[in-house]
Amino acid sequence: MILSIVAMTGCSGDDAENPPPGAAEAAPSAIPSQLPPPSKAPPIDPKNVTCDYRKDDSGAPAKFVGMPPAKPSAAAMAAKTMTLATNQGSIVIELTPDSTPCTVNSFHFLAKKNYFDSTVCHRLTTVKSNALDLLQCGDPQAKGDGKNKTDGTGGPGYLFPDENLGPAYNRGVVFMAQNSDAANSNGSQFVISYSNEAAQLPADYTPFGVVVKGLDVVDKIAAGGVNTAVDGIDITSETGGSNAPKLKVLIEDVTVN
Repeated sequence: MILSIVAMTGCSGDDAENPPPGAAEAAPSAIPSQLPPPSKAPPIDPKNVTCDYRKDDSGAPAKFVGMPPAKPSAAAMAAKTMTLATNQGSIVIELTPDSTPCTVNSFHFLAKKNYFDSTVCHRLTTVKSNALDLLQCGDPQAKGDGKNKTDGTGGPGYLFPDENLGPAYNRGVVFMAQNSDAANSNGSQFVISYSNEAAQLPADYTPFGVVVKGLDVVDKIAAGGVNTAVDGIDITSETGGSNAPKLKVLIEDVTVN
């Protein structure tokens, strides 16, 4: 079973659970208006892109609503933002279809299918809990209470390759979640970085947008604290389980336009 998660690479063992004495959360930095260009990949012309969406045969729980078109739609490529309407407030993400056409095409498709409606953000990590500041969403089966051992394993029933690897995952950057040893296995789970701590992660995860409105909503969720996962295990095995926000984060609607 392939987990659509972000492995906490860059901090492991006791260091991940118990940061050095005096370690504090990084102060918020300015939010960039756009992601920097990838350091290695050449520019992408979306008109020439054919996306490789493939069936997820890992056995992971799925909410299947069909497969996105292999050729990114004109509407997806014209999309500027993805808005998450949540019970805690709206979060607006500026998208990068020119450098992540298949990722944006997938989100456009899933949003049109109401895939994310009534789902929860199931994972919250902080510097104190995991040495990283991240909010993770997009598992349609998740309970987001810290008790459900399969949280973090769900997806859309298909997978697709990485894009635009290179930019650092600084505060405000939104990127895809997948297991660190399962490259090119993106699904529907995504992560919002709310400090610069995630810049320590290797460039293994597709960055496809930047929060331009509502980062204060994420900060509020983080300030509410973490419900520690059952047995203290935060997505370290194929059976899942995750630290969850104490403030329930219900995604009521997602629009991409």
